[in-house]
Amino acid sequence: MSDDLSNLDTLKTAVGNGSIDTVLLAFPDLYGRLLGKRLDASFFVSDAVDTGHACDYLFTVDMEMTPVAGYEFANWDRGYGDMHLIPDLSTIRSLTWLDRTALVFCDAAIEGDADSDHSAVSVAPRTILRRQCDRLANVGFEAMAGSELEYYLFRTPYLEAAKREYRNLDTAGWYIEDYHLFQGTRTEDLNGAFRRHLAASGVPVESSKGEFGRGQHELNIRYSTILEMADRHLLLKQAVKELAEQHDSSATFMAKWDADQAGSSSHLHVSLWSNEGGERTNRFVGTENLAGIKCSDEFRWFLGGWIAHAAELTVLYAPTVNSYKRFQAGTWAPTALAWAPDNRTAGFRAVGAGSSLRIECRIPGADVNPYLAYAAVIASGLDGIKKQIEPPQPVRGDVYAAIDAPRIPETLDVAIELFTSSRFARSSFGDDVVDHYTHFFQTEADAYSHAVTDWERTRYFERI
Repeated sequence: MSDDLSNLDTLKTAVGNGSIDTVLLAFPDLYGRLLGKRLDASFFVSDAVDTGHACDYLFTVDMEMTPVAGYEFANWDRGYGDMHLIPDLSTIRSLTWLDRTALVFCDAAIEGDADSDHSAVSVAPRTILRRQCDRLANVGFEAMAGSELEYYLFRTPYLEAAKREYRNLDTAGWYIEDYHLFQGTRTEDLNGAFRRHLAASGVPVESSKGEFGRGQHELNIRYSTILEMADRHLLLKQAVKELAEQHDSSATFMAKWDADQAGSSSHLHVSLWSNEGGERTNRFVGTENLAGIKCSDEFRWFLGGWIAHAAELTVLYAPTVNSYKRFQAGTWAPTALAWAPDNRTAGFRAVGAGSSLRIECRIPGADVNPYLAYAAVIASGLDGIKKQIEPPQPVRGDVYAAIDAPRIPETLDVAIELFTSSRFARSSFGDDVVDHYTHFFQTEADAYSHAVTDWERTRYFERI
């Protein structure tokens, strides 16, 4: 957390001296967007520190905020009532890019009866990840994680981009600049601001760099416990968008914003840790030699479970129609459910050695909801350890050319079908969660199937 604001006591001090006058109650929705409300800071510390309120329809809306029929959790027949926002006080931080503003992440809950407390909303993304973390803790593990997020920058402000219908945007770079320091200097007004404000707002930063598309960049933040990383992931996106807005620019986290440009990923790095004899230990470290990697049984089985369940949980890694446009050979995005040591053509990559040993999953794009993706990781890995699932043989060389390796589902519709029919998903997350998200993903797929695209008009308007 930031040095000046890290808990309720420091927040009260900041409110008292006037350096903070606004508190954002924030929570992730189904898309992984930050929703919530702005509270007067004095009201928060005196009256709302235990709970806030929001309408439960927020877990049943589409991208346009239209309430979608067919959800059991909330609907017109139920009257769209209140849900409680329970502040997680361990997440308090100041947001230095907003004037005198602090943020606290909240967990969603519904009213209990007269004899019970509030109960967590089972379909809330933060609840889903929390419950998987609890499953890990029950067997003595804690997951550490890091998200690598990529995005495209434009010198066209958001409002102007919307007026242009997102065509003919002014990219922040005009040639591929992967690792180029000179071209990267041209966007330091943006990327420098991202790094500095995130670091000052309790999101420790490692680096930023140019990427493999025109105007594409990557920003890496320090690894942490997996729930904290999901929170940091959303703060990174929020900071990038809001700071770009302040600089009369814009950014997109679409998985594939342009058919001719590289997709934007969100590689997930995960390891398992435990306390043994008072010493914190990476449980992936061991003496076994697996394809040249010194690892443990837990590493091998976690990797095996992760890969084994990847197809049926792909929709939790790739949640939009656009996600699947990214999976193309030779584009740095994976196409196969295969693994290899330090091989960027594989869907899964073993990275690091010793205490830094971890598994990188390269399937998610930058459009991923990190709470759902990390929940899928834990559920899969735990099952691998429980059932001692062995990983497949590592693929050597170009995995794009490995014709025998199982493929990542090619469309959102296929991924939805695998998810909704998955016994593993239902046993891991519950029928209510699977049914709720099946309806959510299907609503997204249906919206696309009914749309008439620019591609169709260009192809068919005159010549059909």
